Amino acid sequence: MKVFIAGGSGRVAAAVIENLVKEGHEVYAGSRHKDSIVKLPGVTAFTLDLHESVSDLASQVKGMDAVYFLAGSRGKDLLQTDAFGAVKLMQASEKAGVKRYIQLSSIFATEPDKWQEEPSLSGIIDYDIAKFFSDEWLINNTNLDYTIVAPGVLEEKPATDKIQLNPEHSGPNPIPDVAAVLAGVLDKKNTYKKLIKMIGGDTPIDDAIAEI
Repeated sequence: MKVFIAGGSGRVAAAVIENLVKEGHEVYAGSRHKDSIVKLPGVTAFTLDLHESVSDLASQVKGMDAVYFLAGSRGKDLLQTDAFGAVKLMQASEKAGVKRYIQLSSIFATEPDKWQEEPSLSGIIDYDIAKFFSDEWLINNTNLDYTIVAPGVLEEKPATDKIQLNPEHSGPNPIPDVAAVLAGVLDKKNTYKKLIKMIGGDTPIDDAIAEI
C-alpha cells in the first residue's frame, strides 16, 4: 500500500515507519522537520505543514491508500496542529478519495470525566481537549474507515509485544508496542470504525488486534 504519514519525524512515527517498510508498504512521511524523518529504503520524506489549507493537504494525500495522523505539537500548537490540523487532514483525505484513516490519540481522550481521576492525565488536559475534538470529529463527522489508537503513557522502553485492551485505568506503553498496533491495524477491516484503548499487558499484539 501507499501510506501517508503526518508527523513523520516523531518518536512513534519513526517506529511505525520501520514496521510499515518491513511489511513492504511504500511510505510517504511528512513533517515540518523533514530532515528528522527516518531514512530507509521505501520512505519518501517531504515537508508537511498542517497550517495549510484542506485543498493543499488534499493534493498531498491524493493517490494514497491510507493516511496516518501521528503529528503532535508537544503542547506548543494544540489548536492548529493537534486539533484543527487533524480535522483538516481528515477533510483532505475525504476530498482526495482516501478512505482508510488511522489516528494516534490519548487514552480516555473521549471521556473527560476520567481526566482528573487519572494521575497521568491530569497534567495534559489541554492536550486531551485537542484530542477530544479531533477524535469526536473523526467519529461523528466523517465517512472515513477510521481506527483510533489511544495508548496510555508513552515510554521509551523495549517492545514487549503484548498489550491490554480497554483497561479501566491508564498505564504505560512502550513506544514500539504502540507502533506495532498502529502498523498492525492498517489492513484489518475488523478495526474499522473502532477506538482502541490500550496499555501494556499480557495479550500478544496480533491476538489482541484479531479480537477487536
